[in-house]
Amino acid sequence: MNDKIKKIVIPFALMLIFNLGTYYLTYGHNYGEGLSPHVGILLISGLIFGPYGTIGAVAGNLLCDIIRGYGLPLASLSAIVGLGISYLGYKLWYTDFKYRPAVTRPKLNNTFNVILFIGIIILCGLLYSSMHGKLFCLINPETSPITSLIETRYFLNFINSAFIFGIIGIWLSNKLDCAHIPKTSKKGFNKKLYKSLGILLITLLILILITDFAVNVNHSIIIIELIIIGLLLFIYLTKPITSNIVTSNTRSIPEEIMNIFHLTILVIMILGVIISYDHLLITAIDSLLPINRTEIMISMMAIMDALLIIFLIPSLAVLRHVEIKVIEPIISFSKIEEFIHEHEKIESEGLVDIYSRYINEKNEIGTLARSYTDLINFNNRYIENIREIEGEKERIKAELDIATRIQAANLPTEPLVSEYYKVNGYSKPAKEVGGDFFDYYELDDEHLVIVIGDASGKGVPAAILAMITQVMIKQLLKQNQDPSEILYILNNQLCENNQESMFITLWLGIYNKTTHELIFSNAGHNPPLIKENEKFKYQSIDTGIVLGIMEDFKFQTEEIILSEEIVLYTDGITDANNSNEEMYGEDKLLNFFNEYGSEKDPIRPLLNDIHNFTRDEEQFDDMTLLYLKID
Repeated sequence: MNDKIKKIVIPFALMLIFNLGTYYLTYGHNYGEGLSPHVGILLISGLIFGPYGTIGAVAGNLLCDIIRGYGLPLASLSAIVGLGISYLGYKLWYTDFKYRPAVTRPKLNNTFNVILFIGIIILCGLLYSSMHGKLFCLINPETSPITSLIETRYFLNFINSAFIFGIIGIWLSNKLDCAHIPKTSKKGFNKKLYKSLGILLITLLILILITDFAVNVNHSIIIIELIIIGLLLFIYLTKPITSNIVTSNTRSIPEEIMNIFHLTILVIMILGVIISYDHLLITAIDSLLPINRTEIMISMMAIMDALLIIFLIPSLAVLRHVEIKVIEPIISFSKIEEFIHEHEKIESEGLVDIYSRYINEKNEIGTLARSYTDLINFNNRYIENIREIEGEKERIKAELDIATRIQAANLPTEPLVSEYYKVNGYSKPAKEVGGDFFDYYELDDEHLVIVIGDASGKGVPAAILAMITQVMIKQLLKQNQDPSEILYILNNQLCENNQESMFITLWLGIYNKTTHELIFSNAGHNPPLIKENEKFKYQSIDTGIVLGIMEDFKFQTEEIILSEEIVLYTDGITDANNSNEEMYGEDKLLNFFNEYGSEKDPIRPLLNDIHNFTRDEEQFDDMTLLYLKID
């Protein structure tokens, strides 16, 4: 079914059920006598379903009035009045009054909306009851003596039923999301004119009620009163709706508090209506007091409404106090969500202004406001520090990139190949730069220098020590070709001012391509792999001590005849770990070279074998390899 048709049919059906149902259950009371809940449906239908609800409720009421025996003129005029009253509630609800937090669909989620809802019910109830009393007096003159009584009946029925149906209807409309929300009009209009019309309408209504109560008015005055009130009412209804309507479906804390409040009021009002129409109670009062049964029912309804007002006013005052002191600060604090963005500073200027209203409060709200303000300031300072750190990191990264290129450029980049030998190496630091290094170059026409080292630690300090050592070796080899003496001098120099107690392992060898003699000296480095008779094995050599720890240590120069190949490496190769914390180890390294039968460069195949073993497990040590193959 079309949504607009639903909004007409539902009020129409409700009007038939409550209007005719009550009429027949109470044995056909008219002129507001007895229970008349349908008058409240007129207002609530317009309030919730807008113009469509107004049409449905008025059409249903017109049909019921005719069925109940009201004449067509009276039923038609009553329908016109009902149309204006029903639509007035809708217009008033979507008016942007001063101090109203937000214009929403019908919701009783704060004290302002509750007061507005009560105000709409009272105003529309006064208009409905007053205009109907005058219509009955004009169309059916026999009701003139009881005009005030009819108006009182309708007013009490109107406010009680409108309140009960309003609380239930508004709750259902929000639950089912079926309220009619108007489109905001872009038309310009004279706000002061409509404001003046509204004030004038209320003022004239009050004056008319006072005049009718004080003096007996004739039919001519009644007609004038009806025409003036009717004109003002329908002119006011032409006011366009220009409010910015908030359509959020989120439930707030005030709304949850108000729901409990509304449920309490609803229970009180339903009990009041039941008590007001209790047959036994009315009979008992009728036997005690000299008033008729109708007046007893009206009096009891009035007493219940008075008791409700006595409960309502202080309750609203308490709720308003809670809103001002608790809810509004929390709502203000919740606005921080709009200002929070990942990795960005909180736009504190506006938020601190909000929190500053509550900073001096000597209660929990003040504590919360001060905490939020401190949190914002601390967060922003932290973000500033992070940005400074990030900037510093970028600077350091750029410098490390340069250091990486410098260190890489300081190592041989191409294999050295001659008719006598081939020498090549590879080094991969665990970080941007590392403490491993290798070097090889021809010292003269007969001799080839090969060297490999591993400085303690990681990163920049180790890299600096490695580069210093590499440069010093080159300088020392220009004056002395004895590896042990070079290590002796180098060790003493590194021991000077070594406050950080850093050290370096080093293997230094000089190969004679004519005699195939290799002389070398070792400073705490791993033993090399030597290939003889097509078989690799670890050479047993003097381990020496690491450089930079003990001065004046005498290193040993050893010599061998190198006929096939020598492989040098750092412990980053043998200490490579897999996920089971198993090391690649010296045995696997030895097995690899013994099983590798190709004459091609072994560096890449070895790295692949290590990679297959570690399975991408992060490595924490530099990996360096150097080999010399004799042709």
